[in-house]
Amino acid sequence: MPTKIKVTNNRYRLGYHLMTPGGWMNDPNGFCYFQGYYHVFYQYHPYSAEWGPMHWGHARSKDLVSWETLPIALTPGDPEDEDGCFSGSAVVKDDKLFLIYTGHHYYGDNDPDHFWQNQNLAYSTDGVHFTKYAHNPIIAKAPVDNTQHFRDPKVWQDNDHYYLVLGSQNQQGLGRVLLYRSDNLTDWTYLGPIAGAKDAQHEGFMWECPDLFNLNGQQVLLTSPQGIKATDKQYLNLYQTGYFIGQLDYHQPQLQYRTDFQELDHGHDFYATQTVLTPDGRRVVLGWMAMWESKMPEQADGWAGALTLPRELILKNQQLVMQPVREVAALRTKTLMDQQDTVNGVATFGEGLKQAEFKASLDLTATQQLKSTISLMNASQQAVVSLSFDQTTGNLVLQRADRPDARYAVTATDNDTLDLDIFVDTSSLEIFVNGGTVVFTERFYDDTAKSLRLQTDEAVTVTAKLFELDSQANRY
Repeated sequence: MPTKIKVTNNRYRLGYHLMTPGGWMNDPNGFCYFQGYYHVFYQYHPYSAEWGPMHWGHARSKDLVSWETLPIALTPGDPEDEDGCFSGSAVVKDDKLFLIYTGHHYYGDNDPDHFWQNQNLAYSTDGVHFTKYAHNPIIAKAPVDNTQHFRDPKVWQDNDHYYLVLGSQNQQGLGRVLLYRSDNLTDWTYLGPIAGAKDAQHEGFMWECPDLFNLNGQQVLLTSPQGIKATDKQYLNLYQTGYFIGQLDYHQPQLQYRTDFQELDHGHDFYATQTVLTPDGRRVVLGWMAMWESKMPEQADGWAGALTLPRELILKNQQLVMQPVREVAALRTKTLMDQQDTVNGVATFGEGLKQAEFKASLDLTATQQLKSTISLMNASQQAVVSLSFDQTTGNLVLQRADRPDARYAVTATDNDTLDLDIFVDTSSLEIFVNGGTVVFTERFYDDTAKSLRLQTDEAVTVTAKLFELDSQANRY
């Protein structure tokens, strides 16, 4: 048995975001509520800080913010998953927790693109120790019109049936989502594709990590397409995560879109989302706070990747709004600032920030052409990450010092305020604008002391609060 890798330097370790105790992390999996705990699993390679044969790491929480790391839930190597336990989801049935996941298999010719995938089941009575189903796989093969890309099952119950969606690619090289139905979680009937790309450049050659759920009487399909061509203001990441809104006809089957594909987060580090329905009826989402092929300097320290803060999804005017779950307020350990002032030029908030939340509201009623920039500054007073706002256009432009490409989004130009809720951690930044109508998620790697600087080109009234947040919210 190989030795698990250990963290050798804490310079970039996060304070209140879920990470591995050491090793590689990507997609959140199996996000669920079971026996009084929220459970989240994740793609995990415990033996190095590089992507490798995928295990399922596991953590649980009673409040969505303080996480306890548990033993590895799934380990690859059995006939059904010999080369990896890839992404999947969870469902509760008869007081047992069931995991449905993708088994990954190489053909043995050392070609990483020559593989096949199937779907498998594991279960637990205590939510900690898992047994793989003796008759795996539960879905042995992809449909005949599919390529080898056939993964990431997301399962749910609707009345007396269980359904799951799968990410896939058809023989024409276009991404799509497949639908299956079962009465018992072990025997599955293929119903057909419910949504798919019309062309690869505009909608992607593969749709990963699908998630289908109800909000306000409509169906939302979350997915992570690969291969969408970038424009000047959209799709600037290697891969995207976004959504369609419509109505699912289970009999056709078909998701009738009411909207085109919309990106969910406009930052550089957001991918592979998964949601859970909380006991009080909220739809909460987690994402991988990283991106394929991006630089990850923490790998030199024995770890890589993290998960975002949990965020509530709210459907407003055919748009998904993301807000930090209300439970994050429990992370506040001290109020560092609570004031209202007029800023005309430069104002600095906080010193030596490591884990902090900054809430600000800029009053736009007395300005017409305000241009402002909020920046995370390092000890040399250089901007690490900046978000600029132009009142005349409503444009928001995010710039990161280590990335020459900018991210653009458009917010409402007739708002009376520009509201910001910014979460700073040791090497991450999550920015929620105007109640989460626009969100940016960023990783950064500058371990010097940090402050926030607001720069304006005219006088504006700013109401600001700054909180210190828990730097040891998680147990490994």
